[in-house]
Amino acid sequence: MRLHTTILFTIALSGFFNPASSQIIVQTDAYRWVGDTIIQGEYRAEALTPHLIKSTYHARPGYYMGILPEWKLKNDISNYPQLETSNKLHQAIYNMGLDEMVNAVEPDTTLRTGAAWGGVWTRDVSYSIILSMAYMQPEASRISLMKKVDFKGRIIQDTGSGGAWPVSTDRVIWAVAAYEVYKATGDKQWLEYIYNVIKTTLDADLQVIHDPNTGLVKGETSFIDWREQSHPRWMQCADIASTQTLSTSAVHCRAMHVLAEIAGQLGHKKEAEKYQTISDNIAYAINRHLWMDDKGYYAMYLYGGDNLIVNPRAETLGESLAILWDIAPHDRAEAITANNPTTPFGVAIFYPQIPDVPSYHNNALWPWVASYWALANAKAGNEQGALEAFGSVIRPAALFCTNKENFILDNGDISTELNSSNMLWCLAGNIALTHKMLFGINFEKDAITFAPFVPEALNDNRTLRNFKYGDAVLNITVKGFGTKIKSFKINGKEQQPLIKRGSRGNLNVEIEMDNLKPQAIQVNHAANKKTLTTPITRLDENTLSWNPIYDATKYIVLRNGQSVDTVTTITYDASIPGEYQVIAIGPDNTETFASQPYSNRPRQVIELPGANTTINSTEIRYRPDSPVSGFTGTGFVETDHSTPAISIPVTVPASGNYVLKLRYANGNGSVYTENSAAVRTLSVDGSRVGSIVMPHRGEGKWNEWGYSSALSTPLEKGTHMITLSLEPENENMNIKTNHALIDALIVIAQ
Repeated sequence: MRLHTTILFTIALSGFFNPASSQIIVQTDAYRWVGDTIIQGEYRAEALTPHLIKSTYHARPGYYMGILPEWKLKNDISNYPQLETSNKLHQAIYNMGLDEMVNAVEPDTTLRTGAAWGGVWTRDVSYSIILSMAYMQPEASRISLMKKVDFKGRIIQDTGSGGAWPVSTDRVIWAVAAYEVYKATGDKQWLEYIYNVIKTTLDADLQVIHDPNTGLVKGETSFIDWREQSHPRWMQCADIASTQTLSTSAVHCRAMHVLAEIAGQLGHKKEAEKYQTISDNIAYAINRHLWMDDKGYYAMYLYGGDNLIVNPRAETLGESLAILWDIAPHDRAEAITANNPTTPFGVAIFYPQIPDVPSYHNNALWPWVASYWALANAKAGNEQGALEAFGSVIRPAALFCTNKENFILDNGDISTELNSSNMLWCLAGNIALTHKMLFGINFEKDAITFAPFVPEALNDNRTLRNFKYGDAVLNITVKGFGTKIKSFKINGKEQQPLIKRGSRGNLNVEIEMDNLKPQAIQVNHAANKKTLTTPITRLDENTLSWNPIYDATKYIVLRNGQSVDTVTTITYDASIPGEYQVIAIGPDNTETFASQPYSNRPRQVIELPGANTTINSTEIRYRPDSPVSGFTGTGFVETDHSTPAISIPVTVPASGNYVLKLRYANGNGSVYTENSAAVRTLSVDGSRVGSIVMPHRGEGKWNEWGYSSALSTPLEKGTHMITLSLEPENENMNIKTNHALIDALIVIAQ
């Protein structure tokens, strides 16, 4: 139950809280934003001036990142847009964003990721640029993006699970960011440069990671790149490479749209039509395969074995991008903001949480994601959702006196697995909420448009001075609250709410809101929640069994990705051939992850090298310090840039669909980092089927054999030639090392 206002004021009189500033702006079961103060239990943070915040937070005094007792302006921020508002806390948090933005610009004019994280990372800088850095730091944004292009003219995928691309595939968020820089600057040379980079990158992605069956994009969830933080423990990096996620598919949908827009501006009509069609098809696939009517939001991803199933968790960044980029129709956008669970500290990265996994992406709130969520709620017209999301950014910035990276969702503390102060995308989100939500500033290719969204609790007369757009300097005042503009004037003259590129001089913009509340949309307030643990299954011939899960009320048995039974026992008759999994259901009907899939369908294991396998063994360069072991049969085949294509004859007894995968080893890097996932094109009788991914299995672990990603293809009865080749589109991020050992080809009847 929420505290009554009278109790709140009594508590708030202690410490340095100023009772004269007592307007309740945001109030949840975890904290309150009252006037110029954040109150969270015994802790207080207050803006004493627009340039000074003091905090009493001390929950983890020994934590390695430290807790700052105050923020005080250190840099000259006078060259940037200046906020004037009656709320000192809002003004101070905004000024903190500007102050830390200055810290983030390195001597080489690149954008530093965070106080603890040097260098430029593709996704971090791109999401930051989209939020606000494109127009706040256009030159640093441009230089930072150029550093994330390799010598082949492709966007660089940051290191990620199993050797980066194509296990991690969200690099094309760069395209969206690069276009934002163009919209802010109008630089035609930049537009031509980024067109070639984006096209080169997306053309390779089209061949390697676009799934022809679903229309979705393969690869792990955007930015959530610690595999155990968001996947069941049984999933290997090759399994992650086969997932089809909401956020990464949304990123590719938008990147294709951006490429189409640029192509149109440069006069490439056919290319514009082609890439817009692809973008539309991805949007259709997201709505077809990931939307969940029963929950009112999109599923986080499709995953599993040879038959993909839905992970029904809500994933906030993906839900936000679907709204902001018009992937979600308006009715679905409203439903998402009403149904995505909101905890007392704000929205989770995903919900519900995974048990027995530390807080980082799991069980966490990241303020920059909350900023996207606030903007998405504003676009959908959810006033309360936007307000609470705004508060979830203000609270930690005030209490910790910096734009921290992430927080534990249970208690709002910073003692997660990794954290940083002065975090680029968090400060970028902080700034964006003021500019893009409260002042409604939106950059188009040839103009700035205005559509302020001001919740009634933030009713004020605000002014943003010295906002620069080309040769124009804007002084923007927004009066009142609401979602619709009543009056829009420039230098006293009423006009449409936009300013065209090429405008010059000082422009005084006066926006009067209609002071009407939008139609109420609910917020799904929910306690933070974890699922039960994932069942561990075993398939012995025709009997499926699993460990009992504490507190489970029942189990769902899946065969070939479909629910076939609900039981309370821990065994099941699996005499019908298929791929089996089990999901445990908790007392509140929350599902666990599905267990590791096991199949009793007919399969062939074709050992390599076989009698008819073609491979030039004189080109093999692998020379282990100790003999490789653990392979089947007489040996294995090595594949890298110096070896020719591998051809494998396969005879199938009946016509039908078959799953093809490889048993392989790749010891070229960690399962968490680096960039040398091995990729090969698989063809049947000379016709390309798709790309097989063989991610890292551990640094130097050449005896760690596992299965690659899988491809499904129809085969007629008889003998076929399966070919594995290294094609130009298969070049990974390492470029020099695209290398694996292949033990066998596995052929499974579906």
